[in-house]
Amino acid sequence: MAKGVLVLAEQIDGSFRKIAYEVVSEGSRLADVLGEPLTAVVLGSGVERMAAELGKHGAEKILVGDDPALADYTTDIYTNVLCDIVKEKDPKILLLGASTQGKDLSARLAARLNAGLAMDCTALRVDGETLIATRPIFGGKVLADVAIEGTPQMAAIRPNVMEIIDAEKAADVESIPVNPGVGKTRVLEKKVEAAAQVDLTEADIVVSGGRGMAGPDFSVLEKLAQLLGGAVGASRSAVDEGWRPHSDQVGQTGKVVSPNLYIACGISGAIQHLAGMGSSKYVVAINKDAEAPIFKKADFGIVDDLFKVVPAITAEVEKLKG
Repeated sequence: MAKGVLVLAEQIDGSFRKIAYEVVSEGSRLADVLGEPLTAVVLGSGVERMAAELGKHGAEKILVGDDPALADYTTDIYTNVLCDIVKEKDPKILLLGASTQGKDLSARLAARLNAGLAMDCTALRVDGETLIATRPIFGGKVLADVAIEGTPQMAAIRPNVMEIIDAEKAADVESIPVNPGVGKTRVLEKKVEAAAQVDLTEADIVVSGGRGMAGPDFSVLEKLAQLLGGAVGASRSAVDEGWRPHSDQVGQTGKVVSPNLYIACGISGAIQHLAGMGSSKYVVAINKDAEAPIFKKADFGIVDDLFKVVPAITAEVEKLKG
């Protein structure tokens, strides 16, 4: 009989992603509601040393699949390994992060397990024995409550939405054998872009620029983002113009962000962009066009030239920081 909550704690190059702590924390909350155990899974190569850290966020048992074949993420091998774990442990609920990797893996895993999956969830609750997931649909215009049937009940959590809790537990770390199976793809080479200090999807503060930037010079936004400890994003129009790489794009065809503060500079607010940042806690819009749709979403709006406003904000932040 299916029992307990199983979560996958995502790591890259030997470091947990922020979404890993969010997934474990939410899994701990659901496990407490059910009165059942929480088990976290860590997959990779050379990752056993870091696994116990998840006990700080409520994991009671941590399964570590440490194998050279898992050093680089590939969909088929990770699916093979996680599918074996799920079949053996038979959890009632299975949680992953809705990161780029998590979306890819959860979809393949759900198909393999013939399980129901709610993607990009912003809230989870249990009604009796059924997991109810809240997720945005129609470009974020509607929030739908989805009842997940079958076993396991799967959900992929939108990054930077769930609260990270401190619930220190003496986690039992167990190393488990893995069978990677035959992979149809393999990593031949890695080309890592010069990344910002803060990952866009995990940033608490995002400063984004749109067509109003009028060119590829985003230095005015980069300076403010650096001062605030945030990341720089861009609208699709700015990316299409070649001003920023696609990895910086926020929107329906880019990345979904959910920061505490989103500062939209020279962004009109097309529905596709709103779909990527609509769950931000606070939105500040800076635009010369008082009729720009972004102001309907904004908590605070400034109708003015961003090249005057942003440096003024930066100067004030510098004063506050001494």
